[in-house]
Amino acid sequence: MIGLVFAGGGTGGHLYPGLAVAEAVRTREPDAKIRFLCSDRPLDAELLRAEGVEFDVLPAGPFSLRPRKLMKCLSGWGPSVRVTRGLLRGLKAECERVELVAVGGFVAAPAAQAARVERVPVTLLNLDAVPGKANRLIARRAHRIVSTAPTVQGWERIPPIVRASARPPGDARTCRERLGLDPDAPVLLVTGGSQGARSINELMTAFVRVHGDALRGWQVIHQTGKGGDSGAARACADAGVRTLVHEFFDVPGLIWGAGELAVSRAGAGSVADAWTAGTPTLFMPYPYHRDEHQRRNAEPLVEAGLAVLADDLIDPARNLGSAGATLLGLLGDADRRGSMRSAAAALGPPDGAERLAVLVAG
Repeated sequence: MIGLVFAGGGTGGHLYPGLAVAEAVRTREPDAKIRFLCSDRPLDAELLRAEGVEFDVLPAGPFSLRPRKLMKCLSGWGPSVRVTRGLLRGLKAECERVELVAVGGFVAAPAAQAARVERVPVTLLNLDAVPGKANRLIARRAHRIVSTAPTVQGWERIPPIVRASARPPGDARTCRERLGLDPDAPVLLVTGGSQGARSINELMTAFVRVHGDALRGWQVIHQTGKGGDSGAARACADAGVRTLVHEFFDVPGLIWGAGELAVSRAGAGSVADAWTAGTPTLFMPYPYHRDEHQRRNAEPLVEAGLAVLADDLIDPARNLGSAGATLLGLLGDADRRGSMRSAAAALGPPDGAERLAVLVAG
């Protein structure tokens, strides 16, 4: 019997890939013992509890030069290592083989250190085109490194990692019907990822107020993020555009599958969703990352022809004149959207979860 510990957290973007791999492992090894290690952010516990998986919370904190955050990072390292060592020892007593899968983020680093001390192999799963500090640290001694994005030479590349529930359950009409929308009317999906994006919300509000006629005959699905601006919903209502608005949709396969076109951040999870559904997408990468890793995340889809990139200029008026102009063109060009959707076939199947399950479960 195999024991697997998935270490990561802080955002859904770190946890969902781990859940997808765990799901694929269970398909191969129904008796596998699987445990998650996550951060103390409430989102992690909520997400993992909803998925019905066993987990432990680590008091780890991200590295920062700010005194308070640096203190949390330093004070949380030792306890996080000790909790992980205890968990690994217990699994080693029960299982023939134990492995730790680091899925990224600050939780993964002390967990990987504990695995090294306990002589447990570490598999690093890298999700972004520019590896973060924790992943670069873990990579130095990882037993195996795989990446869903083109990155460091020598790291094994795999396709995106997607849960079965995150795959569209049918064609666009089916997805729209299941969401209570008109199955025959095209859908514009607007999302800033699991935590939302204020600048994209504000762009959508400005766009509908100025170009509401361009959305005549369309429907809008808008994931705003927690506490997201509802201005776009009001603007759509004023323009007579049918809109489905939630802070967060836990059915990514449905909303991406329903989409004729999407406007989205370019986190690894969003890129994987666009790839999986084959939805033509206007990506607006997070503008505050110095390494611009979201832009690089999206580049394979842009190169394939499924997506286009636009800078997030933060200010709604400036975004309306740049990304908004691109969106206006895409809304009015069905032939281009059709060509973009056809280009998705060149990307291949998003079967990274199954591939990684084979590597870690044998």
